Formats: sequence, structure tokens, C-alpha cells
Amino acid sequence: MSWETEASNWIAWARAPGHDAYWYYRDSFFDEILPPAGRATLELGCGEGRVVRDLQELGHRVTGIDAAPSLVAAARELDPGETYLVADASALPFEGGSFDLVVAYNSLMDVDDMPGAVSEADRVLEAGGRLCICVTHPFFDSGEWESDAPDARFVIEGSYFGKRPFEGTFERNGLTITFRGWCYSLGDHSQALEDAGFVIERIREPVNALEDPRHDRVPLFLQLRALKPA
Repeated sequence: MSWETEASNWIAWARAPGHDAYWYYRDSFFDEILPPAGRATLELGCGEGRVVRDLQELGHRVTGIDAAPSLVAAARELDPGETYLVADASALPFEGGSFDLVVAYNSLMDVDDMPGAVSEADRVLEAGGRLCICVTHPFFDSGEWESDAPDARFVIEGSYFGKRPFEGTFERNGLTITFRGWCYSLGDHSQALEDAGFVIERIREPVNALEDPRHDRVPLFLQLRALKPA
């Protein structure tokens, strides 16, 4: 999707503390998936910069890229000391081996060419580097709740398999945003990593951090870490 069309909405949405699921699931990613800070970290799809800022707090030296110029400008305005670039995740403007860590936090579902972005992550990583990913859980992406009731059924009406578009408009606490992107199966993600030469080291389905009883039964996010073998 073109995040440029939703840039102002996303800046407000992302910068409202505690507003969305990031604030509740980021700790599981940082604690369970992310390795210690190393030489150089790249974030794919940095948006307005909140993940870069959190990575900085953990000691990482981060370069953030995003395809939306307005989001990159917003990130630079709030954090002028870091490097933010307008770039396509499937055609990165870096030499091979430039980084020892690539982070893709809830961004691979937004790129048109997910396998291409994974391949590019492999190219710009040094041997022994890692790719750390969070995506909306493929199972959750395949259906929806019948209602807000704690015991509501989760219904899949279409197919879990295959790349398919997603679009949804959400309103919360006076803020509204439309998300547009792509849904992939776990097998799609695994195949992209395998084709790029990665070895999956760790997979996590974080527990129900939202305290929504429905998510005691259905996971909201999938988080994984993959190694580029030496």
C-alpha cells in the first residue's frame, strides 16, 4: 500500500502512547526475538520512527527506510540525529553486508513484494547477521471475530492460503486510519526466508498482551528471527 495517503493519520495513531497493539507487544519482540545491539541495524518500513527510537534506547545504531516521504520527514523532525531514507524495501540503496541486523516490525505485510524484501534483507546483511520480523499472525489475518463478546467465534470464510489483499478502517479514541496491505500464510513467509538462504532460529506467538479474552484462543502476532549463515 501507499502509506503516503495515510501519513497524517498514522503519525497521530502511532504517537498516541498506549493507543495500539505495538505498545503491548513490543516487549515480547525486544525480549524474545531481538539480539543485542551490534555494529549497524536497518529497519525496513520505519514509518514515523517509533521502532527506531525504541531500538536506539536499546543501544542500536539504526538506519530507517520507508517508501512514504511524509513519514520519513516526520521521523527526521522528531529524531534529527538518526539516518532516515526514502527507499523501497525490495530495492535497498546499500552495499552488500552493510548491516548485522535487519528489523521488519509489522512492515512486510505492507510491501508489494514480500519475498523481494526478504531477499534484499539477506543481501545487505553480513554473514552471521539476523533478520527479525513481526507480522500480524497469518491465522488472524485469515478471518475475523463474529462480535466483541469474550466467547465470540473466529470465522474464516475465505482461504488461509495465498497472497491476498487486506483493507480495513479502524476508529479508536477519536482517531481513524485505514490499513491496506497483503496477507500471507506462514508457509509463504517460511518459503521466502528459505529461498533467500536464511535459517529460522526462533518463532514466537506472543501471549495475550491486550488482556482481550478472545486472544487467549487466537494469536494476534507472529514474531520470528532468522540467521544468515556464515
